[in-house]
Amino acid sequence: MKTCGARPGGPSTDGIDLSKQTVIQGQILRDGSSDSVPNGTAVANGHVRLLDSTGEFTAEVPTNAEGQFRFFAAPGTWTLVVQAPGARVEKRVIATQGNASDTVIYI
Repeated sequence: MKTCGARPGGPSTDGIDLSKQTVIQGQILRDGSSDSVPNGTAVANGHVRLLDSTGEFTAEVPTNAEGQFRFFAAPGTWTLVVQAPGARVEKRVIATQGNASDTVIYI
């Protein structure tokens, strides 16, 4: 991804006590290229669903203007289902207390 050096991903975790929280967060980007360098445009009109390890719906949030999302969840294996105009992507994540599970998903 072509950037100015900033690492893409979820919102800042400043102010969150990660020793007591399990955070699943990230950023949704459109896959594309320009000048033969992969680029990503934030998906601001998407939704991210959180499914538990059995595939049951747990929560859903919209992406913000930067394509970011965040869930507070229990430790374990989860599935993120990204839905945006023209795209649907699933991604498994493993969430642990004490670390933000931060991911970038390209659609």
